[in-house]
Amino acid sequence: MAEFLSRITRRGFAAGVSAVALGLLAGPVLAADPIKIGLVTALSGQSALAGEAITRGMTIAIDEINAKGGLLGGRKLELVRRDDEGNPAKGVTAARELIFREKVAVLFGGLDTPVSMAIVPLVNSEKTPFMGPWAAGTAITKNPGNPNFAFRVSAVDEIVNVGMLNYAQKTFKAAKPGMILVNNPWGESNEAGLKAALSAKGMTAAGIEKFEANDVDLVPQLTRLKAAGADSLFMVGNVGPSAQVVKSLDRMGWKVPIVSHWGPAGGRFTELAGPNGKDVHFVQTYSFFGKQSPVGEKVIAALKAKYPSIKDVGDITPAVGVANAYDGMHLAALAIAAAGSTDGDAVRQGFYKIGKYDGLIKSYDKPFQPGVHDAVQADDYVWAQFIDNKILPVAATN
Repeated sequence: MAEFLSRITRRGFAAGVSAVALGLLAGPVLAADPIKIGLVTALSGQSALAGEAITRGMTIAIDEINAKGGLLGGRKLELVRRDDEGNPAKGVTAARELIFREKVAVLFGGLDTPVSMAIVPLVNSEKTPFMGPWAAGTAITKNPGNPNFAFRVSAVDEIVNVGMLNYAQKTFKAAKPGMILVNNPWGESNEAGLKAALSAKGMTAAGIEKFEANDVDLVPQLTRLKAAGADSLFMVGNVGPSAQVVKSLDRMGWKVPIVSHWGPAGGRFTELAGPNGKDVHFVQTYSFFGKQSPVGEKVIAALKAKYPSIKDVGDITPAVGVANAYDGMHLAALAIAAAGSTDGDAVRQGFYKIGKYDGLIKSYDKPFQPGVHDAVQADDYVWAQFIDNKILPVAATN
């Protein structure tokens, strides 16, 4: 009996030691919990291709960061996505879930400006840093939040609008451009920016016409612009409505140059627009065609290795989604590292502490400062068009 009790005692002691050991191990395991990065974007519908491009850009950057040991003493990054279906209300619901349930350190998203505009008040009130890799509405980063938690690596309407006018004048000798704009906050942002750009040169628009996102016939609006003497069109709309502009022009038999924001790049534009979709010139922040920097070569190789469907650079589309998200993710990681924690306000201030970073779009040097929350500036844009269903820089097509 004594020997039996002794064995029990020894076993109990061993079990206790094991429990203590497991308890000691639990601390480091918990300390190494992943840092969650949220993404709210269109993952279904006509713009799903853009949402997938953003996902891929973030994923490649996250893979690189994790391969180097992660952040904050070995914590790995984990991407958590939600589909907003291009709907502001669904975007806010998704953002709330990621902020409150998933407790993301940084929230990426808002493929559509209306979605981002709806999310910005939430991130400001909840002190969650927000990174925009696509939506270009000027007011997303220039919002009333104090402090302001919205940052962006993407196009900015008021900057793009100046570029659209300069490009239309240089390329098409435009003197009396008309506007055909989606009737939502993105369209309003561009209307204000284009009016300002024209006014700065002593010009006015031939006319300004609006359309709804689900319109399938824009002949009436375009007919009014033609009658007003428009010699070119500034177009702002996502994939579907932009395609309807082209098809409506085809029905009218009106050949007029189209200088567009980057909406057509977000999905199945050439399929929806038909053969004349190739005549639309649109802005981009990056192209994987042509000579690449070492970062560009590295990203292309990583994309090919991770996604078998990518055989050549023409398959990396839309390129801006990948490039903006890749750089945005690395900059967000640098902000977290500079903060030394995942506390929202500390990370916000961490963005201001970023120094030099050799990214995909460009080499950044102090890209964010109080009052400057957009890392991409006027000199960072390129112009492109669809050729054989591939987005090519205009210079490469001529």
